[in-house]
Amino acid sequence: MNKNIGIKVHAKSRLAGKVAIVTGAGGGFGEGIARLFASEGAKVVVLDIRADAAERVAAAIGGETFATTGDVGSRDDVVRAIAAVTDKFGAPDIVVNNAGWTHRNQPMLDIDEETFDRVYRINVKSIYLMAQPVVPLMKANGGGTIINVGSVAGIRPRPGLTWYNGTKGAVNILSQSMAVELAPDLIRVNCICPVLGETGLLESFMGVADTPENRARFLSTIPLGRLSRRDDIAYAALYLASDEAAFLTGVLLPVDGGRTI
Repeated sequence: MNKNIGIKVHAKSRLAGKVAIVTGAGGGFGEGIARLFASEGAKVVVLDIRADAAERVAAAIGGETFATTGDVGSRDDVVRAIAAVTDKFGAPDIVVNNAGWTHRNQPMLDIDEETFDRVYRINVKSIYLMAQPVVPLMKANGGGTIINVGSVAGIRPRPGLTWYNGTKGAVNILSQSMAVELAPDLIRVNCICPVLGETGLLESFMGVADTPENRARFLSTIPLGRLSRRDDIAYAALYLASDEAAFLTGVLLPVDGGRTI
């Protein structure tokens, strides 16, 4: 008896021929996602506000990888980037809204209005701006998948990051709302929720120097005893982008070592 009846056996290249845009891919989680997607056969667009970082990652990946520069909080930059993508590769099949920023961990009333506006612009408005050009392309192409990078901060917030936590709560819930609204068009929308990670923003999240003693305080709240790493997030994104997750939409996936338990 064939025990695998009804189970698709996938080739090694799980994203072969897919066009994937990864924002904030000039480093950190985004770079990890871009590298893994390319290794799985995707044509990857490395989108970052830093031209040198985007070009570095694209050059390191090689193959059918394209670097483009843009501010995800600027409508003109996003429209221009998507136009460049379609000219190069055609309509995107996958968009990973990974670009993000945080204010430094500190009392909520110490955050000035400019900083508040910036964190919402980069973390939340960027998803709105990306959806405007991308969703019609996906609809015309018969579907697609959008992966938003939220955070456990939007599920179980820490003090000192109140306004950042609010942006990630917004990302988490709007991912689910987008999933419901776009499902009839076969556009899946899911959300990865990392715990504190080994990225360039680590000290801002901690609000103190990254010393062994200070890091130990944060690690004590994570049952598996370590920070998230870019491979953790990249493999979660690969699964959600792949055909294995074809029946998953509206998922908030904590990649958190058990912190939200």
